[in-house]
Amino acid sequence: MKNLSVFVLFLFCLTFTLNGQVTTSGISGKVTAEGELLIGATVQAVHEPSGTTYGTVTNADGRYSLQGMRTGGPYTVEVSYVGFQKAVYKNITLQLGETYLLDVKLTESLSLDEVVVTASKAALFNSQKTGAAQNFNQSQIQATPSVSRSIFDVTKMNPLGVNTASGMSFAGSSNKYNSFQIDGITNNDVFGLSSSGTNGGQAGANPISLEAIEEIQVVIAPYDVRQGGFTGGGINAITKSGTNTFHGSAYWYYNNENFYGKTPGKDAKERKKL
Repeated sequence: MKNLSVFVLFLFCLTFTLNGQVTTSGISGKVTAEGELLIGATVQAVHEPSGTTYGTVTNADGRYSLQGMRTGGPYTVEVSYVGFQKAVYKNITLQLGETYLLDVKLTESLSLDEVVVTASKAALFNSQKTGAAQNFNQSQIQATPSVSRSIFDVTKMNPLGVNTASGMSFAGSSNKYNSFQIDGITNNDVFGLSSSGTNGGQAGANPISLEAIEEIQVVIAPYDVRQGGFTGGGINAITKSGTNTFHGSAYWYYNNENFYGKTPGKDAKERKKL
């Protein structure tokens, strides 16, 4: 009994490491007025499809940070401060695992009218992007031709990806060294039973339906310490969540006997020799 107690105590003393991938986005920046940093300015972001609201206030440095936000959009961001006109930014779209940089300049309020600003796409190269990464949003996924309804039909559009007979290879690495994540949970073929390196590959099934995916991110050698545990490509997929709009999708497979060729030589006509 004593040995059993010591063994149980030993198990509790062990430490385990769990690698969790990024499944959300964020918005950060600073709020100024006439070159001065504003402390305590209110920042509110609304996810238009679902009505989800995220809010915070600027700190002593005039900076703010909204994290854990749903990917996609569009978002409407409102920034307000006493004595200044409210700034409204619309049509902001967030990408998986990235922080959208939004610096705000408020003007002194002379009337009760608000300023409406339409946001533009973030710069392609900025300090928030580290490592080779590519995101595929819902519009790109729906526009991708896919006979097998496979997620790899989307990821192969990455310049470093090659769809081989055995599976998806990134940057010349074997598909066995890839990491596949669904909502931050590892979904790899840990026993190595599948040639594709993903669960369901033994039966030719896909690890997840394209209809259930909201956004896909492919990362190669990321600098972010939150993403690791692989030397090939990291495929990070997040599933759809509810919105205030009713929508759905449907597809079907159709095979016809005329699509199949006849056995060579069985019904072929005799050809003349040259």
